[in-house]
Amino acid sequence: MARMFLNGQAMQGGPFHHHLGGAPLVMKTRTAPGYRFFSIADRCPGLWPDPGADTQIEGEVYEVSEEVLRDELLPSEPPELEFGIIKLEDGSACFSMLLRACELVGGRHREITEHGGWRAYLRTLGREG
Repeated sequence: MARMFLNGQAMQGGPFHHHLGGAPLVMKTRTAPGYRFFSIADRCPGLWPDPGADTQIEGEVYEVSEEVLRDELLPSEPPELEFGIIKLEDGSACFSMLLRACELVGGRHREITEHGGWRAYLRTLGREG
């Protein structure tokens, strides 16, 4: 089993939650300080590690089988993201999807760090998430 931090459309109630194959929610939490957050065309978020940032991003941690991770969750992720490891607020490490470095070029994605999470950002757009 793998612990996977989700911070976008695959969280509870999100349109891609079914890709978790019934994986149990371990906890609702935040990243450790040191992350920024971007909107990818308002269809999904991108988490970016930035040791200089004093911000944390909300999300959910799931216990996901290797098969679900490999066959369902990872193939459903957008090409702007890549598989990586982050640090949670309790200091533990966890798998997560991260914004690819090349996606930061040219400011093509709106920074939404100030909202602290995807759902809070969607509410500013008048959407649920």
